[in-house]
Amino acid sequence: MSPLRLTVVGDALLDRDLDGRVERLCPEAPVPVLDAVAERSRPGGAGLAAALAAIDGHVVTLVTALSQDAPGMELASLLGEAGVDVVDLGLRSETPVKVRLRCDGRLLLRLDHGGRRPPEIGPASVDAVAAVREAQGVLVADYGCGVAAEPEIRNALAEAGPVVWDPHPLGATPVEGCTLVTPNDREAGSTRGLAEAERRARSLRTEWSAKALAMTMGANGALLVDEGPAVVIPAPPAAGGDPCGAGDRFSATACARLAADDAVLTAVAAAVESASAFVAAGGATSVELEHSANSPAGRREAIEVVERIRARGGRVVATGGCFDLLHAGHVAMLAAARDLGDCLVVCLNSDESVRRVKGPDRPLMPEEERAAVLRALRCVDAVALFDEDTPARVLEWIRPDVFAKGGDYAADELPEASVVEQWGGEVAILPYLEGRSTTRLLEEAAARA
Repeated sequence: MSPLRLTVVGDALLDRDLDGRVERLCPEAPVPVLDAVAERSRPGGAGLAAALAAIDGHVVTLVTALSQDAPGMELASLLGEAGVDVVDLGLRSETPVKVRLRCDGRLLLRLDHGGRRPPEIGPASVDAVAAVREAQGVLVADYGCGVAAEPEIRNALAEAGPVVWDPHPLGATPVEGCTLVTPNDREAGSTRGLAEAERRARSLRTEWSAKALAMTMGANGALLVDEGPAVVIPAPPAAGGDPCGAGDRFSATACARLAADDAVLTAVAAAVESASAFVAAGGATSVELEHSANSPAGRREAIEVVERIRARGGRVVATGGCFDLLHAGHVAMLAAARDLGDCLVVCLNSDESVRRVKGPDRPLMPEEERAAVLRALRCVDAVALFDEDTPARVLEWIRPDVFAKGGDYAADELPEASVVEQWGGEVAILPYLEGRSTTRLLEEAAARA
């Protein structure tokens, strides 16, 4: 399928898997002891749906609400690694976190925390409304935390199309006219055979004024109802798999197919097949985010620094650049930036990014060496690499109070300015030191050769 421009609207969660082995019982009680635990985090909720669509090769925007707590920053980083462009409404309550304890691929226990209700979500921005209206397809992945209930978002959804709505028992009522609504049989309240399932599906379709409704039934596939006769789409066998995330895989596939102008029946059949293959492969735990190899360590370092500074009420400053050959102008700018707050995070262009921005002959120094030199400076607290042309995505999860840049231009000329303004951050232009540049150093070296 050709890449599509898709928007996912909904509540993003942070999922953590703690995988280990069980070889003994606890001496205090007859319960298993989980040893040799390996921890892995991934986007959950609407974040998983968006990540899956991005992994499929689509251009994905996620309209959600993220907190500035440590789980929220980690979630933002994971979404960036997955290639998801986030439009953040702002969450003033805790990030919902689901922790799964597993042994040999089997779930032992799930611990949930965060997600306080009623949620404290900021209003829709112009970018959020535009992301809904300009998408080729919209998926609402409602997890009951409030994003799908935001009035301006709902107004935009009523005018968008096609819209696939994956509802939640504690969530908002789907807007009228959705192309497809996808409750599961438990959420729909149907448990006694196909006849009762069809009656309930048709009742919900009428209640929600949806064009079609696909009731997902786990291993039994899906039941599709629209104006015509009901159709059962059986699911291929997925014995021994993990159903975690199957609903997001189903709805993300259905949304993409409808955006590509497939008929509803074709889209639902493809979604059933995709969800079954997803379960058989291990479900959400099998998802590999397409992150750059250089990013996780640097981003964890930056998150730890930012979390520590914010915990004591300090100001976070960020700057960005290639820093190919570090010179006096760089050092002066970095020191001045550090003086604006209590920590400085440098967003560093990766080698691939530098080549696009500066040309095929740059950088002179590989990213690992450039990062090491920056970290050695007393004024730099952390370095985070990015592969894009600008550090916009990194800034979205750092959320600095100040973005500093050295130069002789106005703040509103910086592409990062509009990003930082989303959470009330400031842009500071620092003095430009004449005659100090990497280009000048290269020219002098060439003249003396």
